[in-house]
Amino acid sequence: MYTHTDSDRPFPGPRDADAYDLRHHGDVEVRDEKLTDLAVNVRTNTPPAWLRERLMESLSGLAAYPDGRAARAAVAERHGLPARRVLLTAGAAEAFVLLARALPVRRPVVVHPQFTEPEAALRDAGHQVRRVVLREEDGFRLDPARVPEDADLVVVGNPTNPTSVLHPGATLTALARPGRTLVVDEAFMDAVPGEREALAGRADVPGLVVLRSLTKTWGLAGLRIGYVLAAPDTVAALERVQPLWPVSTPALVAAEACMSREALEEAEEAARRVAVERAHLLAGLAEFDEVRAVEAAEGPFVLIRVEGADVVRERLRALGFAARRGDTFPGLGPQWLRLAVRDRVTTNRFLQALDQALVMAGCSRS
Repeated sequence: MYTHTDSDRPFPGPRDADAYDLRHHGDVEVRDEKLTDLAVNVRTNTPPAWLRERLMESLSGLAAYPDGRAARAAVAERHGLPARRVLLTAGAAEAFVLLARALPVRRPVVVHPQFTEPEAALRDAGHQVRRVVLREEDGFRLDPARVPEDADLVVVGNPTNPTSVLHPGATLTALARPGRTLVVDEAFMDAVPGEREALAGRADVPGLVVLRSLTKTWGLAGLRIGYVLAAPDTVAALERVQPLWPVSTPALVAAEACMSREALEEAEEAARRVAVERAHLLAGLAEFDEVRAVEAAEGPFVLIRVEGADVVRERLRALGFAARRGDTFPGLGPQWLRLAVRDRVTTNRFLQALDQALVMAGCSRS
């Protein structure tokens, strides 16, 4: 069912497309166990108290059908766009399903390693998928020339999960073409100080579709709320394949609340703290000769390579820490782990546990 670019060489070597579990996600790593969670990229201690209060207040309106107009207008105002360019969705993941079902796609390309739901949704809709796999030796950075010219749909994350690489906005807009839909997943962009390189709010890029999520920064994974920013005809096409009332009243209230000036300021401050704590984590990881991190990380997580990572991950679990396995991401193999950025105290505890896990796993130590 798959075709591949000639550069599709996942690490450590060629692997069949179906060898990757595209439906595996980090929440599986922490279910039913009391572990310190470094596997899921949701900010800790969220939702904040003020947002929980708004959600509780919304419960009094559950007898009425959801009305998304106020939330849609708030998202539009936040990005300086007309409301007709906004579609609210039950999490950003729903948007990938809508795109796969609604658009007349014939030659889709997914840039990997990245969040696997876009490819899974395309496969489920019967599409053939080509992969452009970014290389470790290139720092997992994107060269637009590697994307096939005939691609009529290109999907790329920014900053990309799991590599945490932030691609320049100009690099991504260079992918735009007449007749091509360019999907940029910005689910983690609000965790980047100043939202550098963001394309949300751009109406001058042909075929651009930007996806945003409120899950990560605000701790709303269980509520399911995200949105799409795109040309009005694209929004209309996606809306036609959405079920009626796809977003619940509490989720709509959350979307509106998180667009306020105060909320955006809080998100920006959280992004600055993440940057400081990420630098601390990377500095600690650099002390291990056995570990190599993707140093260009700009998101609220880092990707590391360590031989025997599958054993190390199990040892970490025994020591009370959950890390996200990397071998379910096309382009990565069993020697990769993804780590969420946490506060300094948690990071220091994790680094101590990693030191023990490497010894327990039989990795050589300097």
